[in-house]
Amino acid sequence: MADITMARLHEAMVILYAVSLVFYFIDYLYKEKKAIRIAMSLLGIVWVLQTIFLGLYIFETQRFPVLTLFEGIYFYAWLLVTLSIVLRIFYRFDFVVFFINVIGFIFMTIHTFSPVQIERSPVGDALVSELLFIHVSFAILSYVAFSLSFVFAALHMVLYRMLKKKKWTKQWANLPSLGQTQQFMTISILVGISLLFVSLVLGLQWAVISLPEFSLLDMKIIGSFVLLVLYSLVLWRHRKGSLNGMNYALAHTYLFLVLLINFFLGSRLSDFHFWY
Repeated sequence: MADITMARLHEAMVILYAVSLVFYFIDYLYKEKKAIRIAMSLLGIVWVLQTIFLGLYIFETQRFPVLTLFEGIYFYAWLLVTLSIVLRIFYRFDFVVFFINVIGFIFMTIHTFSPVQIERSPVGDALVSELLFIHVSFAILSYVAFSLSFVFAALHMVLYRMLKKKKWTKQWANLPSLGQTQQFMTISILVGISLLFVSLVLGLQWAVISLPEFSLLDMKIIGSFVLLVLYSLVLWRHRKGSLNGMNYALAHTYLFLVLLINFFLGSRLSDFHFWY
């Protein structure tokens, strides 16, 4: 029972860490005070849990946990979380803090779902299954966010044409403005990019653990990384001011088509992303 509880708490840490990354990303781009407060709160919970587990491990083994690769990864992840909190509180190096947490999340995931951890735990099969579940869940949530960005992009184009042709009527009065649709497009892909990144990290970890062999040249993996890069490029250009208005909405529309192609065709061409 204790092993199961520990496994669940480590899974909870990974999820909390992933969600905190989403809010860190939002804060990094838009300096939202609420976002950074949520991100710091979640990361604080992760740090407290990590510290408790680290203390319990030291008490159990009567030594400092750095003698094996498995122990070293956990201590390294704990140090990165500690460092990111210190830098954020005392120096506010937001860019540095964000990327430190990306690295920390990757190593925390490796530790939680590493083959050594799976072998040592009596709930190893459940851990692998739940890693896959979390990976798929985050992927689907990212697709939902990208779908929402497409809806706002379509609405932006409709509103633009209605205003240009001066066919505005009272039935359109409750719709958001052009500025609001553009803002919601940005928020949607911002969340989508963060969730997709987390999903890819978890998915690669699952593949390493579960599959006897797999290739990074798998069509679904390539398609997902291409999607991540393209959405990030669109967001970057928008932030630079070189992609706005109708062109911004059209970019969202085209990328949604790429998403659909990857979702359906990529799964059929994949060696291990199967439909049942």
